[in-house]
Amino acid sequence: MFKQLDIYIFRKFISTFVFALLLFTMVAVVIDLVEKLDDLIEKQVPISELILDYYMNFIPHIDALLTPLFVFIAVIFFTSRLAYRTEIVAMLASGISYYRVLLPFFVAAMLIATMLWWGNNYAVPNANKHRLAFEVKYINTYARYRKNVHLQVQKNHYIFMENYASNDSTGYKFSYEVFNQGQLVYKLRSDRVQWNGNTGKWTVKNYVVREFNRDGETFEQGKSFDTIYNFTPIDLEKRRNSKEEMNTTELLEYIDLMKARGEEGVEFYYIELYRRTADSAMVLILTLIGATIASRKVRGGMGFHLAMGFALAGLYIVFTQFSKTFSTNGNLPPILGIWIPNIVFAALGIWLFKKAQK
Repeated sequence: MFKQLDIYIFRKFISTFVFALLLFTMVAVVIDLVEKLDDLIEKQVPISELILDYYMNFIPHIDALLTPLFVFIAVIFFTSRLAYRTEIVAMLASGISYYRVLLPFFVAAMLIATMLWWGNNYAVPNANKHRLAFEVKYINTYARYRKNVHLQVQKNHYIFMENYASNDSTGYKFSYEVFNQGQLVYKLRSDRVQWNGNTGKWTVKNYVVREFNRDGETFEQGKSFDTIYNFTPIDLEKRRNSKEEMNTTELLEYIDLMKARGEEGVEFYYIELYRRTADSAMVLILTLIGATIASRKVRGGMGFHLAMGFALAGLYIVFTQFSKTFSTNGNLPPILGIWIPNIVFAALGIWLFKKAQK
């Protein structure tokens, strides 16, 4: 009997979740297509490229982003139907414990959470590489010609380019500055620097070097020299959403590189790193909350459960955004900024579970 009951609840959970996700995916694709239609027509984008390179990679991105929300909706929807038909009451009256009733819920939730974890850490970032490359090529979301490029390449070492062209990896009006205890000790200025992919070096053209020490200042100028700097064209071409393109292995390596350089903004990458696991935990937490809310038969039925569910989901999202903001703009560590909403709502889920009918 238990196996039949487990299979029944498991199938209801998964089928409702898949249906809700597929329905929203179709809506999201249509909305996205309408927004980009003018650019697609203007650039005469091939249909095959649009489907294979963009939408086949857009769908994993949007689905992974909203999976926790749709797990919550699916749990509330099908559990409230079970409660409305007094099926949960019948299960409890037959001697099955409430803990046992929730077991197939968490088996299904664990399956979804595991798939989401793998997707967030590896599959979705790889899909984002193709999706964002398509947008760069056709939708003009990223300029190939950047102005006023600033970058800290290691601790106390800074570069500046007035203009940078990514098509030939050339920077114009380039300067390289080194500071020691807040004092400028080295400054190089040049008309142009260009990356040589064969040698892995930068060619510096028409340069002037000034060094400052206790004995005074030294001065040097020349036409050209090749050198290795602690940055590459990849660093100059990083977009704000480049963290979405890196799988977890690449993301950890890039975080280590940023820390070695002493760069600012590493908290944005830590937030992305921790979010990938926290989203999976969110699936389990929302399953607990949704099941305990919707398993009680109340006046108003499914409508009441859905309204409460959407209110809690909205509160969860707002809380998460506030927490992220404090991590990026305040002194809250990124790991706490990501996990505090999960901790608070996990406590809420446990409290609701204790109050639920047994």
